[in-house]
Amino acid sequence: MVEARWNGTLIASSDDTVVVEGNHYFPREAVDDALLRPSDTTSTCPWKGLAHYYTLDVAGSQNMDAAWYYPDPKPDAADIRGRIAFWKGVTVA
Repeated sequence: MVEARWNGTLIASSDDTVVVEGNHYFPREAVDDALLRPSDTTSTCPWKGLAHYYTLDVAGSQNMDAAWYYPDPKPDAADIRGRIAFWKGVTVA
């Protein structure tokens, strides 16, 4: 079982993650929606496509753009469609 935690709060938990470039991508349904706030931030990866971000909101503290996902990944990254990854101090273990 892989878990993502920030500030001691469980954000995601799954035994079905996809690891790409050292990042665990969790199934969307394994992530606590109540902790995610949409962000206007995007970035582009040459082989994965356009990433969109969420800000984590945990007990009044925010971690800006700490989660990302690819709503329409390029064909080589199709395995991460419908999945979310974390960074910026989120512990994934």
